[in-house]
Amino acid sequence: MMEIEKIMPIWKVENGAMLSMAGDVTIAYSLRLPEIGTSSAKDFEGLHQAIVKAMGVLQPGTVLHKADWFVRRSVGLNEVKRQDSLAGAGEREFAGRSFLDHECFIFLTRKPAARKLSSSAYSNILRKSIAPASVADEKLLSGFLASCGQFERILLDSGMLGLSRLGDDALSGTAGSAGVIEKYCFLLGRGQRPVIRDVHLQDEIRVGRARCELYTLADVVHLPALCGSRLTYEPYSTDRTSYSIGFATPLGMLLDCNHVYSQYVFIGDGRKTIRELEAKKLRLQSLSGYSRENAVSRDAVNDFLNEAVSTGKLPVRAHFNVLCWSEDPLEFSDLRNKVGSAMARIGAECKQETDGAAQIWFSGMPGNAADFPMNDSFDTFAEQAACFFNMESGVRCDGSGLRLGDRLSGRPIFLDLFQGPMKSGRITNRNLFVCGSSGAGKSLAMNHLLRSLYDEGAHCVTVDVGGSYRGLCDLLGGYYFSYTEANPIRFNPFYIGEGDVLDIEKKESLKTLLLSLWKKDADDYNRAEYVAISTAITLYYEYLAVHPEVFPCFNSFYDFLMHEYMEVMKDGKVKEKDFDLVNLLYVLNPYYKGGEFDYLLNASENLDLLNERFIVFELDNIRGHEILFPVVTIIIMEMFVSKMRKLKGLRKILAIDEAWVAIAKSGMAHFIRYLYKTVRKFNGIAALITQEVDDLISSPIIKETVINLSDTKLLLDMRKFMNKFDKLQEVLGLSDKAKTLLLSLNKDNAKGENYRELMLDQGGQHMQVYRNQLCLEEYLAYTTEESEKMQVEAFAALHGGIAAGIAALAAEIRSGKRKL
Repeated sequence: MMEIEKIMPIWKVENGAMLSMAGDVTIAYSLRLPEIGTSSAKDFEGLHQAIVKAMGVLQPGTVLHKADWFVRRSVGLNEVKRQDSLAGAGEREFAGRSFLDHECFIFLTRKPAARKLSSSAYSNILRKSIAPASVADEKLLSGFLASCGQFERILLDSGMLGLSRLGDDALSGTAGSAGVIEKYCFLLGRGQRPVIRDVHLQDEIRVGRARCELYTLADVVHLPALCGSRLTYEPYSTDRTSYSIGFATPLGMLLDCNHVYSQYVFIGDGRKTIRELEAKKLRLQSLSGYSRENAVSRDAVNDFLNEAVSTGKLPVRAHFNVLCWSEDPLEFSDLRNKVGSAMARIGAECKQETDGAAQIWFSGMPGNAADFPMNDSFDTFAEQAACFFNMESGVRCDGSGLRLGDRLSGRPIFLDLFQGPMKSGRITNRNLFVCGSSGAGKSLAMNHLLRSLYDEGAHCVTVDVGGSYRGLCDLLGGYYFSYTEANPIRFNPFYIGEGDVLDIEKKESLKTLLLSLWKKDADDYNRAEYVAISTAITLYYEYLAVHPEVFPCFNSFYDFLMHEYMEVMKDGKVKEKDFDLVNLLYVLNPYYKGGEFDYLLNASENLDLLNERFIVFELDNIRGHEILFPVVTIIIMEMFVSKMRKLKGLRKILAIDEAWVAIAKSGMAHFIRYLYKTVRKFNGIAALITQEVDDLISSPIIKETVINLSDTKLLLDMRKFMNKFDKLQEVLGLSDKAKTLLLSLNKDNAKGENYRELMLDQGGQHMQVYRNQLCLEEYLAYTTEESEKMQVEAFAALHGGIAAGIAALAAEIRSGKRKL
């Protein structure tokens, strides 16, 4: 047993730098990498070139140590953001789910000029104590810091990486949080409190109860024959697209175990390296007659020298290793298979390090990269070394918003789709476009989004033609308007709810409605008719103020026209030749009591549409009706405009699901255009959902208005439209990267889990694939399958409410008593 203080390589931490006992100076950066799956082949190539360029500005004698830490964590219940029963059930469903948490660091170390190179036989871990040496001189240190600044600026200018320098507390830690040195020595994850563990290095590496194994790429014979900036990931690729991942991603996010992937690049004197290789080539030349292996090695060294001289590439030495660990004996026994499989994906040979493992582990301590045993490194160029850098990270979470799932692990990801992206400039409007083939999960996704917005205080208005939102509306206690013979659809546009007044907006809404009911074309009226109806509406509400016993509705308005307003006309205040009241009464008579449509405008319940936060209009049974459908759509649109203008500071969304075709055909296309151009100014969202690709391609409304003015797109599985995809891609304005992501949906879903994937595209800047994975309670509330809806309704009737019914049904399904 040895106290670590005796051989601790780090002497002190000050001014944001680590000083080693040997006189090395190290500064550290936290690196933010692109999310896995979001980079195209062009992105990977640009990132690769930026790294090579950044390495080119580092001084000779600098060690670049990039460490990617992947630590398995579990989703905790403390991450629940909302407390209502349905959202709470969703959070509890995923509590305890395992995922890899990724942190990435870059350590730049400058060695003193006279520092002796370490090896497996000469490493500080083999000593009984270490005495501090003199730190590098001030001139050398200032040059090192200047090169680090250039290195940082080049990476930031790539536009794909985030870099932040670590301060003293992040390096050395505090009483309440572990620094990077403690994290490495004691295998601590993000947010774990400091803890001291025994480290065993004699016959194996053991930290506390965790057993570790070390696998290296330390010799050219173990390297792949070819390397590049990217790989094609076959499970997500199609005949038309190649899904790109980073070349080293199989050793990163795709390696499902606790591990640290370390990448070392040793920047030396290029001219000195070439001289040494020239001498080596001559030695091999003289020995080539005795062994064919020497002749092959001579030719390899000669090729390396020719490329270095002809292209001006930077010769470096490099080393890569994976340190993995587990406390579970069964998982530990499988680590070799996992790492070997990951190495095979990049064409490399897996070598388990045993005798030299302790020296390599010791040099991996942040700030101690200069003590790396150089006999375990190999000569290469900066371009090839950069190929082995891990360039992808996990999916990031906004902390609030719509709950989706990480594609790899199913970890809950909360996405702020509207507010944050508007502030950052990623999007310029909040409009939403949702598209996918039949059965792709559009209704489930929209139900989930609407409930999420409702939980955040938004007013949600949905126009539907299939009954997809009935369950959610009943659960939230909203207004649900639908038409059946026994219970036809009813409105009361004349009712003014609490907090509302007869303002210009309300009067204009009523005038538009009355003119549309009277005239075949809503624009076919003269000025006198417009003024007469405006006057009638004003006088009617004055009449109501004097007669509070009169209920505001179309019937009482019609009575007012027949009696009170007729007297106004007789007094000569309105000329009969300018306004034909008799004709108006005759045309509007079907909507008056006793008429064919007397129910339509005389509702006595569900009246306060302005203040009701969740409203669904189900128009399936009337979308072909020449009278009812135009009237209903006018009422819906005018009602939403009223919400939009009067509810200051509140989020509003109008979601039109499949009904947009009928709405456009009924002369309301101009309203859709107006809505998409205006709703942004009132903190609103216009959302359109469709599955008809032919309509999508041929509709000028969609192409010219909806898609152009929808910065947020939720796209679901479209593989059914593969033969039409080129035209579809053009209409949707998708890049080739977006096309690749879209065609990868649901190609390699996790076995045994029920979910559908969707692709989010925001302003063409952020594109990612997520799971729309629901808990059983959410699925039962959102389902559109008739047999499942009938079961939910039956349990709701039995248990006295839909919330209790869903909970009881879910409990029986989980216990195996009932199947969906």
